[in-house]
Amino acid sequence: MRYYIYALFVLLLDQVTKWAIVKNLMLGESRPVIGEFFQITSHRNRGAAFGILQDQRWFFIVITLVVVSGIVWYLRKTFREGRKLLPFALSLLLGGAIGNFVDRALFGEVVDFLQFRFQFNWFGSPVDYTYPIFNIADSAIVVGVILIFVDSLITWRNEKRGA
Repeated sequence: MRYYIYALFVLLLDQVTKWAIVKNLMLGESRPVIGEFFQITSHRNRGAAFGILQDQRWFFIVITLVVVSGIVWYLRKTFREGRKLLPFALSLLLGGAIGNFVDRALFGEVVDFLQFRFQFNWFGSPVDYTYPIFNIADSAIVVGVILIFVDSLITWRNEKRGA
């Protein structure tokens, strides 16, 4: 049950932060947090990661329903096996997927607001790169995927030791 609470926490944090952005910033408005490196910028995304597949709302809704069903099934399976890291990773995926699903289903677009800009010199050449704007749900999904990879490596190492 605790893994569903983790997912609910991610969902609520995601939705509260998105609501705060919509209520307090005009679309396109930015507020610096750490100079130009980290800013809160009100942005909307009608597509997937990095803005791909714009205006494919129903595609994302159907895919997300399938993915969420799969995550819930697999979460129950891994929990019964007594695993710890994998169910936590899946709960992050679940909360993130539902967070972006709510936006797409209700508004047809996802509220994004976390913006990072990297400026430095690379062997004498200036680099100025702004990472695509994202949100808490996206962050939870990425961390969840990384943790699934870590869990896979741990499982592989333990199986290799046992063989």
